[in-house]
Amino acid sequence: MSSLAVCKSEFCNAGWAEVLTHMSPYGWANFGVAFALGLSVVGAAWGIWLTGSSLVGAAVKAPRIDPKNLISVIFCEATAIYGVIMAIILTNKIKEPEDASDFLASGWDYHGYYYAGYGMFSAGLSVGLTNIASGVSVGIAGSSCAIADAQDASLFVKILIVEIFASALGIFGIIVGIIQSNACNFPIAALSS
Repeated sequence: MSSLAVCKSEFCNAGWAEVLTHMSPYGWANFGVAFALGLSVVGAAWGIWLTGSSLVGAAVKAPRIDPKNLISVIFCEATAIYGVIMAIILTNKIKEPEDASDFLASGWDYHGYYYAGYGMFSAGLSVGLTNIASGVSVGIAGSSCAIADAQDASLFVKILIVEIFASALGIFGIIVGIIQSNACNFPIAALSS
């Protein structure tokens, strides 16, 4: 006899496909907002941790590097700001239906409804993951910049250029997120028949 109980009720969970397709598009959209903001802050924190620890360590050898190497921390913080910008854009796209009730009216645009939710989720996830990569790469470049600057002051500007390119990853991510979310508009009323 099998130790697994088989549910035969109409309320059984048929698997992850059922769970993911029956979740509200508002839930998907709000998860997109959360991922854009949360993962961007994680990327910024990770970058600041990498840069800050090297900056403090290198400043022991050469105290002159402290003021100008703080630009690396600012570049890391920019990734969190990109997430805040995307979260604001996505939040402004979430619209409540005109007839707020437990059930949607007949003739509702379910395809547009789910498209908006899934699209906003993917836009938020894209921005969040890109900003993690950007924050870590800016942090590593900033760490290298601080250590190199402590050894030779002429290397600061050269490595700062690499750091700028690493920061551009976050800008590319927010551009992609804006493009992804452009067509995501929640319907607010049923389609006219």
